[in-house]
This record gives sequence, structure tokens and C-alpha cells, in this order.
Amino acid sequence: MALGQWTKAVEWLAAAAREPHVCKSDWQHSATGSHLLAAGRFWDVLIVPARLGLRAAEMLACLPRLEPGPVLLDSRRQHIGFFLPPDPAGAWAGQGVRYLTTGSWIATPAPHCRWGDLRWVCPPDGSGTLHTPAALELALRVAMGELVRDHGTARHRVAPRRTKDTSSPDGTSRSPAAPRHPERSGEVSGVGGPSK
Repeated sequence: MALGQWTKAVEWLAAAAREPHVCKSDWQHSATGSHLLAAGRFWDVLIVPARLGLRAAEMLACLPRLEPGPVLLDSRRQHIGFFLPPDPAGAWAGQGVRYLTTGSWIATPAPHCRWGDLRWVCPPDGSGTLHTPAALELALRVAMGELVRDHGTARHRVAPRRTKDTSSPDGTSRSPAAPRHPERSGEVSGVGGPSK
């Protein structure tokens, strides 16, 4: 990452902190090299199991004309976090899947960090590029299909972002947002949240 791009990425990511200057200092001088950032303002984060997420991230990186958004790996907890546009009413469902939005926090390292337990698989580039929810959903479904085919069983299932189609009063079909998850409120995550 070139110095100008790195500086832009640092500024973009640190803007999600309550005190951006403290965030930048933590990235450089703290023992962990990470800082808690608020989800829901500039981006939300979809957390999935690492094996599924790594395969989906590979697919997204190979798609022509699609710039992948930031992808964060927590190797201790074996989770991947995909940064998406804010959608406080959105919902993703599945075993081992969590969606962080307004009221949630996530520990992040500096954008150049590609080593350690908490590192970027695809760092933010500073331009504000985020994953497209529809493309991410498709990549997760294809990756799940590959894992099932290769390993014979599905340990993690990813359901659609929307729960079901319903008819509106005018007879057209629409897809409502799934209900919010109460456990998201005030949530803090490494990329996988507290160990159980």
C-alpha cells in the first residue's frame, strides 16, 4: 500500500472512532495495536466463520468490475468480518453469522496490518469502498455449496438477508427487512465477539 493511499485509509477508518487521534495513537503505540470502532455510521460488519468467509472473499476479489470492500480476519476466533454499507434495519441469518450495526463496536487494527491475530485480508483503501450486499450474499452461498460438496456436510448455513416475500396492498411483491436482533444492541466484537 503506497504512503498516500495508506494515509487516506487511516483517516477513513479512524473517522469511525469517537476520538480519531486516540485511535491512530492506539494503532501505533498500544500493546494490541487495535482500537474499538463504532459500526453503523460509515459501515456495518457481517461476521461469518473463517473457512466460509475466506472462500467468499477469494471469489469477490476475482470478480471483474467489482472492487471488494474491507475484510477483517480474527484468526483466534476463526471469524471473518465483511464491511458493508450501513443498514440498521437489515438482517442476516445463519449459524455462526452475526451482523454488527448501530450500537455495536468492533476492534480493528491499522489498515496496513496484515499480521497477528487480528489482520486485514483486504484492507480499506480509503475511498469508502464497501461490499455490495447482493454480491456478498451470492459469494457466501456459492462458497457454502463448495464446502458442502468438498466436505459432505454444512456446518454453517447462510440464509438470505430478507426473511420472505409478502404482497403489498397493491398486489406487488416486496421483501421486508427481517426483525432486528436484540442481542446486537451494545455489542462489542473482535471479529467474533467474546469467546465462549
